[in-house]
Amino acid sequence: MKIITNADTKAADRSDVIMKTLFGEDALKDTQVTMGTVVFPPGARVPAEGAGVHAEHEYSFIMRGSILTVSGGKECRVSEGQASLIPAGEEHWAVNDGAESCEIVWFLVKQS
Repeated sequence: MKIITNADTKAADRSDVIMKTLFGEDALKDTQVTMGTVVFPPGARVPAEGAGVHAEHEYSFIMRGSILTVSGGKECRVSEGQASLIPAGEEHWAVNDGAESCEIVWFLVKQS
């Protein structure tokens, strides 16, 4: 078993969003999953401009709050207790347009 503490995490280089990678591809040999958390304060947008895209499927679970996201050109609100899947290669972005922080657990899963 491997346990990650705050001292072990790698944080994103942004002052407005707290994003941490908990487990990456180096966690286990031949693993295909990266896991992390992100806290979007009110008004935060990821990416800050434009849209993001990556080679992995992105699975997210909303622990607290809600977020407005656009993925594949479709707008959707994802709220506390809900999960989302953004397929690999699909352009997407998200913004917290609410009054409270949004806390998310996310996974990037590589296709075989």
